[in-house]
Amino acid sequence: MSTDKAFFVQRLNDHIQYLGKVTNTLKGQGNFQGTNCHQCKLGTWIDNEGTHAIAHASPALQQQFAELVAKHELFHDFSNEALVKHQSGDHLNSRRAMTEMHKLSGQLVNLLLSMDRQAHRQAA
Repeated sequence: MSTDKAFFVQRLNDHIQYLGKVTNTLKGQGNFQGTNCHQCKLGTWIDNEGTHAIAHASPALQQQFAELVAKHELFHDFSNEALVKHQSGDHLNSRRAMTEMHKLSGQLVNLLLSMDRQAHRQAA
């Protein structure tokens, strides 16, 4: 794994920026259309650098990475559902999807922070 101390913080920042675009659109302050889980910055990292880097990591970090991949995909499913429902005027179901999106976002943040701690312990 990268020894750059900001490595996972950068991934976290990518996720927070994406979440902000979705949230602003749901508040009527933007027109973000969303992407699938492979097109955002975090997804691009997962599919490329992350997959290669994790191959040499500890089993615990590999397990966290697998969980990150699954939760990231679900995050995109719910964020895209929230955007579609919002655009169609179905505000109740948009809010429901948004609630799930925020829960998953919190889990992604916690996973990335945990992976950061694990990677630093492994590097020490």
